[in-house]
Amino acid sequence: MASRTELAQRFPTLQAREISDVSDIRRLADWLDTRFVIPGTTIRFGFDSILGLFPGVGDGISALMGLYILSRARDLGAPPLLLARMGGNIALDAILGSVPLLGDIFDVAFRSNTKNVRLLLAHLEKQGR
Repeated sequence: MASRTELAQRFPTLQAREISDVSDIRRLADWLDTRFVIPGTTIRFGFDSILGLFPGVGDGISALMGLYILSRARDLGAPPLLLARMGGNIALDAILGSVPLLGDIFDVAFRSNTKNVRLLLAHLEKQGR
């Protein structure tokens, strides 16, 4: 995960507050999607997968955290089409993630929050920000 200094170098036109926002949502996506490793493998998972073990409630909490990332993307100037795509990722994760057992495997593989942060970073780079 890039530090704030690395983000400032990568996105020189972002203001300090925006760099802080990007850093924060990257950290949140890491905690939700890839924070832990299954010992003896390269399979990474996060709290999204753990929360998914609690039917209904866990996936709802995960979706709310994903919506927080979406909200911060909006604050950073993401266009409506990008926000819709990010929202689709969150909805797909919430719907398919709620299927018992298969949904937990899907959560480990899909990583909607990481995808959404990558989409936002690609947009910021494209905009020259």
